Amino acid sequence: MKITAIKPFPVWVGHRNQLIVKVETDEGVFGWGESGLSGRERAVVGAVEHYENILLGHNPFEIGALWQLMYRSQYFEGGRVLQAAISAIDIALHDIKGKALGVPVYELLGGKQRNVIPTFASTGAAPSEKMIEDAKALIGRGWSVIRFFPPNADAQGVFEPREAIGETARWMVKAREALGDSVVLGIDWHHRLSVAEAASFCQKMPVGTLDFLEEPIRDETPEAYESLRRLTTVPFAIGEEFASKWQFLPYIERGIHQFNRLDLCNVGGFTEAMKVAGWSEAHYVDLMPHNPLGPICTAATIHFSAAVANFAWLETRANKEDLYDGTPGADLFQRMPKLEGAVYVVDDAPGLGIEVNEAAITREAFRFWDAPQWRRRDGSVTNW
Repeated sequence: MKITAIKPFPVWVGHRNQLIVKVETDEGVFGWGESGLSGRERAVVGAVEHYENILLGHNPFEIGALWQLMYRSQYFEGGRVLQAAISAIDIALHDIKGKALGVPVYELLGGKQRNVIPTFASTGAAPSEKMIEDAKALIGRGWSVIRFFPPNADAQGVFEPREAIGETARWMVKAREALGDSVVLGIDWHHRLSVAEAASFCQKMPVGTLDFLEEPIRDETPEAYESLRRLTTVPFAIGEEFASKWQFLPYIERGIHQFNRLDLCNVGGFTEAMKVAGWSEAHYVDLMPHNPLGPICTAATIHFSAAVANFAWLETRANKEDLYDGTPGADLFQRMPKLEGAVYVVDDAPGLGIEVNEAAITREAFRFWDAPQWRRRDGSVTNW
């Protein structure tokens, strides 16, 4: 079997783009993958097209060797754009191999260690009584792990971290009081804070209010996270932006965090994710995969989550305004994972178990989308 084509499809689905990648072979077996790096799809398309020239004629079963070929043949190795492209191709190669062998992808990863994949859900409301009501509704639907968000910027795109942390801390305390001790509660700050701001936020709440603090600060400097680690006891959930095992290295080796927010579509696909998983297991770090994209990413992450020992919860979207459920793009995916309560049942179909309507994704045009660009009241740039 040989690779004959690698086709990127930047497709508008719901309220943003997904970058879907198809790898074809001379025996008619094909695989689907998905790239992360939302908002930079065109850059990743260029990398995918470059890799097509490298991989044509190669045996798609030689996944590990092809990963090394893509990564190490560049001289300027790595980086988020190249790794997002490698991720999509690597996922598609696993889909091909599973289909060709007649086994689900998790069998290629060592076999299934669990039959269902527990998930966590997020409330949509800013810190308020509505946030607590949303959390109660999610608990009523079966979720025992709930993630909150801080306030967004105002209508003018202004966000002041110091104004947000006090209000948010008060509502986190109220949420814990209202929801009880048995539910797992966390918050995603989306790296909007400084070390001092994140420490102040944590110190405004009693110990035990939060079970995890997600991405409170930017991750370029592990030493900054070590400083924050000394200022709070709240467990950290970090890593959704990491694009290699080397980015995870200092966080795992230095014991900085407790949950890896590994993103299969950014880190380098299954090949790299399994290495991070084993390394994390050796250091008692649990996996809490990032899953904000489409059904290909979800299916791939379900297989990954089924095959690793140190798994905690998989991110999912529980609302009806999902990127691919109940939107005009729903016909793009003819077979995809479906939640059963608060879990995904692991699919035993060969490969990823995904079916894509290629005619439909070809019709859907790419639309420019960029992340919000926020500023502080003084006019300076701040993080979204």
